[in-house]
Amino acid sequence: MIFIRSLIFTAYFYVVSTACVLAAVPTALFGSRRTLIGWMGFWNRATLAGLASICGVRVEIRGREHLPTGAALIAGKHQCMLDAFAPFSYLPAPTLVMKKELMWVPFMGWYSTLSGMIVIDRGGHATTLRKMIVDARDRLDDGRQLVIFPEGHRQDPGAAPDYKPGIAGLYRDLGLPCIPVATNSGVHWPAKGFLRKPGVVVYEYLEPIPAGLKRAAFMALLEERIETASTALLEAGL
Repeated sequence: MIFIRSLIFTAYFYVVSTACVLAAVPTALFGSRRTLIGWMGFWNRATLAGLASICGVRVEIRGREHLPTGAALIAGKHQCMLDAFAPFSYLPAPTLVMKKELMWVPFMGWYSTLSGMIVIDRGGHATTLRKMIVDARDRLDDGRQLVIFPEGHRQDPGAAPDYKPGIAGLYRDLGLPCIPVATNSGVHWPAKGFLRKPGVVVYEYLEPIPAGLKRAAFMALLEERIETASTALLEAGL
């Protein structure tokens, strides 16, 4: 049954995605960034509705008291593709840090550029960090919520953490608190394959880490908060 439901959802996902991509072309050509983000939010809500009704996978947001309404730095656990588009359903104007390889995906690269996503070359090291900070300041000046996945790639649920230093550079140079986000998303939407397993995907927004900590202290606290909360979600067996 999970196989059949997952197959139906996959077909639904691509039909809805194609329809939304085509319908948003006029907005992409003539509209504003914020209007295009609105379209992305509509696409995401349609996707989540299908995920719930077809596969029995519901998304729950916890820690809503920590959800930002204006400029913010958010660092989340990354276990599946859902993590990248779920924020468009509950944040007012998210901007994601994305690897440049995704820009080759048809329409995705175009829409990502027009909507103000931050594209990075993971092999660029210091040059990449400088550009990322410049782009981040631009988006924050526009009241956007900057979402970054500190590990830089998807991790299987329960895998050993692998946090990269880019988040520390952003935290230091932007001078903002950092909001950690825990999740169990990979249990219900695995990084590989198309099976979608029934249950509750939780995105838990944790207490913000105040600005101004030393690099080592910040990285240790960020990892401890995200990993502890993510492990607790896995152990809850939602």
